[in-house]
Amino acid sequence: MGQAWAVRLRLIRPLADQLDSVLAYCAQRNPQGARRVQKRLRALMDLLLHHPFVGSMTARGGIRPVAARPYPYAITYRVADDEIIVLGIRHTARQPQT
Repeated sequence: MGQAWAVRLRLIRPLADQLDSVLAYCAQRNPQGARRVQKRLRALMDLLLHHPFVGSMTARGGIRPVAARPYPYAITYRVADDEIIVLGIRHTARQPQT
């Protein structure tokens, strides 16, 4: 039979602060735009539950980014045995942390 998919999404603790920062930054400039960005990020996280390997593999030990197009943000995550671990959200103009 096929490969078992992850059954839950886990957000690491600093992610909530990153998400709040992204949305606060957007809301200062365009509150409606911030709601659209939030909706897109949420949709991407839902997508990861059904298609955990959608992001390209990086050289950084199983870490995968997925772009939140058309917005300039990316979600970074790792696929574990029974979960998707969301590691971060960043503006794509910023370099990933090492």
